[in-house]
Formats: sequence, structure tokens, C-alpha cells
Amino acid sequence: MGLNDLGKWLIIGGLAIAALGGLIWLLGKLPFLGHLPGDIRIQTGSFSCFVPLGTMVLLSLVLTVVLNLVIRLLNK
Repeated sequence: MGLNDLGKWLIIGGLAIAALGGLIWLLGKLPFLGHLPGDIRIQTGSFSCFVPLGTMVLLSLVLTVVLNLVIRLLNK
């Protein structure tokens, strides 16, 4: 593996990380994420804890469906 190949992989990895960051930023703008039934929020005094169980289940289901569709399309 030469330096040219390493440079290409670093650029591809950087673009993938930037795309993932943009996706996370856009998902943060959705008003219902983080406020679904099953999301646990505990606030007492100076302590706060947030566990987004409902949001994690929803995102897991959506990503499972999307990835299964992509894999099926690529195998044809």
C-alpha cells in the first residue's frame, strides 16, 4: 500500500465522517426525536440523566430496513 492509496483512504474516511456528522446534525433538528414515549429523562437538582430508549428503538428499526433494502439492491 503506497502513500497514494493511503491518501485516498484518508480522504474517503474524512468524507464519511463529515457525512455522518451532517446526518447527526440534521437528525438533531427533528422535533420528535428525544421526546418519544419510552425516552427516560431524570432531573434532580444539579443532576440530569437522559436515556433515549424509544428513539434508539425507532432508529434501529429504520436503519435495519434501510440497510436490508440496500443489501438486496446490491445483490441483484
